[in-house]
Amino acid sequence: MPSSWDVELAEFLTDLSVVQSQSLEMLSKKRELLVSADVEGLAALAGQEEQIIERLQECLDRRRSLLERAAAEGLPDDSLKSLATALPGHQAGDAPERIREASARARLLQHHSLTNWVLVQRTMIHLSQMLEIIATGGRLKPTYSKEEDAHACGALVDHVV
Repeated sequence: MPSSWDVELAEFLTDLSVVQSQSLEMLSKKRELLVSADVEGLAALAGQEEQIIERLQECLDRRRSLLERAAAEGLPDDSLKSLATALPGHQAGDAPERIREASARARLLQHHSLTNWVLVQRTMIHLSQMLEIIATGGRLKPTYSKEEDAHACGALVDHVV
């Protein structure tokens, strides 16, 4: 049974492109909200994130289905790239180029996600340091000192009264 790989790959890649673009917009917006410490804005963004996650999961399921069908038809099933390259020119259409573009957008999404993660980690370190300053009154006690009081050392066995 002949398949319309060009149409199915084109539809899949169009949907994937839309979801990836929405993800990039959401990550940029999230970074802006993180920088401005807009907690309400971040909370409001959660719903949009859930929708994007669902759409990405749908794309993953469609990809799996396409590759399973390719395997059933004796075509390469390890990746969409190898599938598109194995198709005759008229069936592949512009899929190889669009797959390269989707792959580049995926790398860009990784970079944006990593940037947001680093921003959150640095914020957490800063907040932890601020809490330490507040807790100690700004005076740090050295971990080791020559004048250490025997009562402060925690020694139970060799404590001399």
